Amino acid sequence: MKKVVIIGSGSWGTALGLVLAGKGYDVTLWEYNKQQAENIQNSRENTRYLPGVKLPNNLNITSESKDLLKDVRYVIFSVPSQVLRTVIRQFSPQITEEMILVNTAKGIEVSTGMRLSEVIKDEIIGKYHKNIVILSGPTHAEEVSIGLPTTIVAAGKKDKAAEIQELFNTKDFRVYLNEDIIGVEIGAAVKNCLAIGAGIADGIGFGDNTKAALITRGIAEMTRFGKALGADERTFSGLSGIGDLIVTCASKHSRNRYVGECLGRGQTIHEILKSMTMVAEGVPTVKAVYEQAQSLNISMPIVEATYNIIYNNADAREMVEELMKRELKEEFY
Repeated sequence: MKKVVIIGSGSWGTALGLVLAGKGYDVTLWEYNKQQAENIQNSRENTRYLPGVKLPNNLNITSESKDLLKDVRYVIFSVPSQVLRTVIRQFSPQITEEMILVNTAKGIEVSTGMRLSEVIKDEIIGKYHKNIVILSGPTHAEEVSIGLPTTIVAAGKKDKAAEIQELFNTKDFRVYLNEDIIGVEIGAAVKNCLAIGAGIADGIGFGDNTKAALITRGIAEMTRFGKALGADERTFSGLSGIGDLIVTCASKHSRNRYVGECLGRGQTIHEILKSMTMVAEGVPTVKAVYEQAQSLNISMPIVEATYNIIYNNADAREMVEELMKRELKEEFY
């Protein structure tokens, strides 16, 4: 029986655990908080993040980290992007060359501007680890956890990504391959920034025309940014680009869209984040993407407007007016 460890027991880590446990694998879900781990293990339910979804007996939860990765080939990291470095550092001494490391977080590290696969490589002691796969796409945990049809992409070296494709693929959870790690990571990060923008439009009270414009022009920004960092342009037409952007901009499950909606209604970012249980990855990622775009002189007006609303307390309506009044240009520029 294959042994899998998932680091992080949030909604997505738990949902992935359910997918793998459903295939009969021996799955351990690691939760840093001892009391929370005991609660989930005893109740067989993650009431904080996925209430009402029962956990099978081959999905175990622990807060113990000693020897957690012993004899494990597949280690899935499902923690917020800005704490990934700390978590990798904690488990680095247990990581071996034989393991395949899968990252599912979506973001860019604010303090360094690194993509998350780069953060992982930076923290692995004594070696440059090549067995890193990114798992990303239009995948809300709430739907995956109850078996609704979902597609996702595994990005990395072809042989390792194919192994993860086989590990996760089910009749309800279809996995595609992509060797463009840079593009998949950039798509995953930038779409969260744009989803906040879409939520702002919702909060103000704009309609479908506005959201369609934001998604379409957002893809243009995502593509410019990704190409400048070495991504394959085609990736942004795929699951981790337009696919993830659509679901995150439109869904009631999207935390980032929710943050934007509250901003559009006039709440401050401090008030919004204080009231949330889950992490909205787009908030720090907006800062990281904006700063990189500025340093590389990449035009990303939607991201820039969203940054100004979050970090400079700019008025949302005024930012939209500024976007609409920009110099006229050709569409594909």
